[in-house]
Amino acid sequence: MDPGFDPDRPDGDAADPRERDANDPLAEFRERFDVPGELYLDGNSLGPVSDAAERSLQRALEEWRELGIEAWTEADRPWFRYGESLGDDLASLVGADGDEVVVANSTTVNIHTLVGTFLDARDGRPPGILVNELDFPTDHYAIRSQLRQRGYDPDEHLHVVESRDGRTIAEDDVVAALEDREVGIVFMPSVLYRSGQLLDIERITDAAHEHGALAGFDLAHSVGVVPHELSAHGVDFAVWCSYKYLNAGPGAIAGLYVSERHFGERPALAGWWGHEKETQFELRERFTPADSAGAWQIGTVPVLSAAPLAGSLELVREAGIDRIREKSLALTATLIRLVDETLEAYGCTVGTPRAPDARGGHVAIEHPEAERVSEALRERGVVVDFRPPNVVRVCPAPLYTGFVDVHEFAARLRDVLETGAHEDVDPDGSVS
Repeated sequence: MDPGFDPDRPDGDAADPRERDANDPLAEFRERFDVPGELYLDGNSLGPVSDAAERSLQRALEEWRELGIEAWTEADRPWFRYGESLGDDLASLVGADGDEVVVANSTTVNIHTLVGTFLDARDGRPPGILVNELDFPTDHYAIRSQLRQRGYDPDEHLHVVESRDGRTIAEDDVVAALEDREVGIVFMPSVLYRSGQLLDIERITDAAHEHGALAGFDLAHSVGVVPHELSAHGVDFAVWCSYKYLNAGPGAIAGLYVSERHFGERPALAGWWGHEKETQFELRERFTPADSAGAWQIGTVPVLSAAPLAGSLELVREAGIDRIREKSLALTATLIRLVDETLEAYGCTVGTPRAPDARGGHVAIEHPEAERVSEALRERGVVVDFRPPNVVRVCPAPLYTGFVDVHEFAARLRDVLETGAHEDVDPDGSVS
């Protein structure tokens, strides 16, 4: 417990964390997870295993053992439509119809196939693609690759919105770039992976459409912790992973959304699992895409990499995405306040937007020695991660993190900085 904590302070955010945990309607979910370490605050990189995810994986193994090939049609959740079935389960989290969502491939593969698809189906739109300089690098790698494959110079056709402060992207600058440059596709993250800034998907989508461009998003750092309304906002396509806030495990299958407006477009990366289901096993010579988001599946669904997602989604639905978001905002607000009040004196600042509607589920704590600080915290049982050049990312994931945990984290971070423990960490991460 933070030794400087005052339980008598009147403001709600500073209420006794023990009381807040006792009254938390989501507190019971912590017992459903095997949380590694003493304080696991890295769920924005990899969520821990839950009892539900383990059971669903075990169920798939038992179906493999007992049914063998018959499990493709006879399993409790038939494997033949596994991707579509899980898409139905995910649809409410992203605000879409079931046909618009499917689990398939990896996040990067989904960027390749969707960006490629809409480059091919330009319908008079220019080939320019608008991104921002704070994107996760794989997004740019994939987009550049798709431009090159079509004979476009990425240096000419990849338009990058620059950050004003190195942390965030001004949505005004996205709109201005649409006015100044020839753009056919806007592709942005919902949440910036370093700072945790949550972008306004509706505004960006509206601006893209006003300028004749399509709007796509990478939801990797928001799905499962921030509710979305992709269909209502008119988003054209989106991708995400499921190993962060969805807690589906390392290498878990990814997901994608395609607006029903675009059903019938031919996927850039066609594969037999995206064929219309009714005739898939007729093994026709020519590809007939499914009339749904399922068309963007490529290879056979990896059942053992998808099965944990079935269980983890049960927990998310039981908890409710709105309650998850409410608690997430409360946890990150508490963390931000503690940094302001108890850690600024030690060189820490908050790099995450403070407005609730402008931040995702993690907080970027900036410090000149962030890499060494991160390693020193790990030596004290606190699992966080470091992002260059100066960010300690801290994720109080709502399903298994409480308010006491946030206070305990702040106390241990202060101890590291007060004692100078991070100064004993070599730049390579080892402790001398």
